[in-house]
Amino acid sequence: MEEYFLGIDVGGTNVKVGLVKADGALVSRQKFSTGELRAGGQFVEKFTRMIGSLLQQNPAVKKVGIGIPGTLSHKRRTTIDLPNLTELNGVKLHKILTQTFDGVDFFLENDAKAAALGEYHFSGQLLPDDLLFITLGTGVGGAAIIKGKLLMGGRGNGMEIGHIMTGNGRLLEDNIGKKGIVEMATAMLATYPGHSVLSNAPALNAEDVEDAARRNDPLATQVFARVGTILGEGLVSTIRLLDINTIVVGGGVSKVFEHVRPSLIEVLHRFLPPYYTDSLDIRLAVLGNNAGMVGAASLCLEGSR
Repeated sequence: MEEYFLGIDVGGTNVKVGLVKADGALVSRQKFSTGELRAGGQFVEKFTRMIGSLLQQNPAVKKVGIGIPGTLSHKRRTTIDLPNLTELNGVKLHKILTQTFDGVDFFLENDAKAAALGEYHFSGQLLPDDLLFITLGTGVGGAAIIKGKLLMGGRGNGMEIGHIMTGNGRLLEDNIGKKGIVEMATAMLATYPGHSVLSNAPALNAEDVEDAARRNDPLATQVFARVGTILGEGLVSTIRLLDINTIVVGGGVSKVFEHVRPSLIEVLHRFLPPYYTDSLDIRLAVLGNNAGMVGAASLCLEGSR
């Protein structure tokens, strides 16, 4: 009998849920507004009810993987620190779910780590056993797979690349997460002498900047060139620490990565020796917007971590 999993990708904007076969095939997907789940200060209760409804719709599912946008306890039972979803800080989520849904196994993991596993196991592209995975979205997430296994760090929360310091006294995530991209575009608009479609945006958001870049708006392309420079500076240190040369990029900003890549490559070639740059492999994640769901589902596989 074919086994099915639920893969739940908890994001700052949406909670995405996929019904996934054990071979990684995505059967169906649903999306729930994170804002609606947060309304009234009852995120945990509403999130639990959402899972209950999903399990009723899919009674054959006995394993659920959940990607969490933040740090977790070493045994993956408690959600510790979620900068963009503080309602989950310090919540014994695994206990709540297992006590509520008898006979269902739950697996929690950092969302970037889960997405990295999904890409490694189910993308269909040939990947080496050593790679760095970066997600560029609401925040900046990171994961590394070394010798075919997730690099967890001393207490399970290693590779939080979005929280490394940058030269201007801010975190990498502050500079090139969605909020940072909007701040960057707004600052550039204030002194930009040319025409940009962003000048007419009533309430500028990151999606506006991405859409403008896809239309080759000159200011938006400058924004993402700057994103590439900042990301490159963070990756120089990360590559040196991990001794790794394959980087897989996912998340929403990957849709405009053509505008990020040139400046990113320039920084890496300027600060890294040929030992790295001669065999540097930077590629986009194949699973795209499905990476979080499929990755969360991959947590249900025996021996996946």
